[in-house]
Amino acid sequence: MTDPLQFALPAPDIAAWRAGNTDTEGVWRFDSGNPGRHVLISALIHGNELCGAWALKGLLEAGLRPQAGRLTLAFCNLAAFDRFDPANHDAARFVEQDMNRQWQDARMDAADSLERRRCDALRPYVAEADWLLDLHSMHEPCVPLLLTGMQPRNLQLAKALATPEHIVIDAGHQDGTRMRDYGRFGLDDAAAGDSRSLLVECGFHGDPASRAVAQDMCLRFLQAAGVVDAATLAQRLPGWRLPDAPRQWALAVTGPVVAKSERFRFTEPFTGLEVIPKAGTVIGDNDGEPVTTPYDDCVLVMPSTRQARAGVTVVRFARRRAL
Repeated sequence: MTDPLQFALPAPDIAAWRAGNTDTEGVWRFDSGNPGRHVLISALIHGNELCGAWALKGLLEAGLRPQAGRLTLAFCNLAAFDRFDPANHDAARFVEQDMNRQWQDARMDAADSLERRRCDALRPYVAEADWLLDLHSMHEPCVPLLLTGMQPRNLQLAKALATPEHIVIDAGHQDGTRMRDYGRFGLDDAAAGDSRSLLVECGFHGDPASRAVAQDMCLRFLQAAGVVDAATLAQRLPGWRLPDAPRQWALAVTGPVVAKSERFRFTEPFTGLEVIPKAGTVIGDNDGEPVTTPYDDCVLVMPSTRQARAGVTVVRFARRRAL
């Protein structure tokens, strides 16, 4: 199978960093010895999301160390990454199960798939982290999206980071819990203490711009967390900081469209973030059933039929407001 989307971003060589410096392959931990937050930056939850692997490799090559608290860097689904083929990049998304749907204790305890066993190995690092930045990319070309979950504390952090332009407020995934929502990251603000968690979709898997976005988000997140100061980040990571977004929009997801089969089709080649002015506008066909927008000024979030089959979300509807 040959994919029509071109990969201009090559897979990084992470052989020198694969072992990690912990008891867990692919996991690096650095302790400043000073009080502060424990920050976790994760990449390769899906093996075809190259931008995050490039960013973590860059942090390690730069010799970046926390000045306060602790910093953990995790290359997650190494087995899927080992299968990466730019001509068939979907095949490297996972090996047996989507790793970003397995973050429930019962599923990890079962340890009955490669991904669940890997999540179990990573679980202590996620449970101990105060702030989490999970680096992802997308099946289709699209501008970056920052996913906050429903907690106001994460939206507040997204606004403080001043990028990207589009912030998605979503309730999670129907097929299982994401890393971003595991444990206290999924608690409401009153119970969660200082925890913060963000998932960033940096752009299309094969676009070099996605690597630049991942690098920029790492720099901003580390500075906001207070584990490395701005001057050190600028010195160690020259060129990583991109301009602030001209403005930011909050996109509150109201619901998904779930395919009935692989025959789902959109009426137009939507790429995401289209604002459909009128409620009732037909945007797709779901096995003979028209799919219509539920309200005026409806935003389409991450439309894709690449993995369309029964039970798969092909687009999300959202309401937009300026931050």
